[in-house]
Amino acid sequence: MNAQQYVQDKAAGSGSSFYYAFLFLPPPRRAAITAFYAFCREVDDVVDEMRDPGVAATKLAWWRQEVERAFAGRPSHPVMQALMPCAAEFGIVAAQLQEVIAGCQMDLDQTRYLDYPGLQRYCDRVAGMVGEVAARIFGHTEARTLEYAHRLGLALQLTNIIRDVGDDARRGRIYLPVSELQRFDVKAHELLERKAPWGYSERFDALMRFQATRAHATYDEALALLPEADRAAQKPGLMMANIYRCLLREIEAGGFQVLHQRTSLTPLRKLWIALRTHWRGQ
Repeated sequence: MNAQQYVQDKAAGSGSSFYYAFLFLPPPRRAAITAFYAFCREVDDVVDEMRDPGVAATKLAWWRQEVERAFAGRPSHPVMQALMPCAAEFGIVAAQLQEVIAGCQMDLDQTRYLDYPGLQRYCDRVAGMVGEVAARIFGHTEARTLEYAHRLGLALQLTNIIRDVGDDARRGRIYLPVSELQRFDVKAHELLERKAPWGYSERFDALMRFQATRAHATYDEALALLPEADRAAQKPGLMMANIYRCLLREIEAGGFQVLHQRTSLTPLRKLWIALRTHWRGQ
């Protein structure tokens, strides 16, 4: 299997909504975003599939070294072999990839965030930076487009956090800020234990409605930043915004039943949303 096939399989096999947005890009940009997404999946999987924190830390350290080797002209992993031919053309630099790895390292170093600013620093690394790199690959003419992309990455990550409360709790993690748990009188053990009736309560519902309201506001802030001149080029990001916002609305309509299940959209529905965004341009 060559490097290009490896990253294609990594992207398609993840089942992510991002894959559907990539389908509409011309081949050079599609190759670049597929390789970059595969890189993000590789380093994220180090943490998500973690059994031993020490082993995970060693793997992330290896990825830091691999990034430096790759930008020095010596990539060894198929992901970096696929990404490096695209890096110069689309302005991808080692510091951006290292920032994503640093975000994954935060998952090893802490399982709680005291307040929203602390959580946002994490999201800036694992999602905001990803959004900026993606926007460069999609194409942009104005600097404000990168601000839009960073903000959109934050909105997508906030949606992920809402969707994955139960999955994260199974791994011993709570991304909902401690200060907000206290504000709504939701106890950490209620989320972590996940015993029937799964920790659901009026308190939990109020907490999650607060999270959803902030996520929606972040989508609105991001979209308001996107310059009209770059709207056509940034269609893949708009596809992601529409797919994830539809997912968020599904979670809201279902009463935030996120502790014992993981809400998702069908592949056909994701494809339909992507197509509709492509046709409408928004």
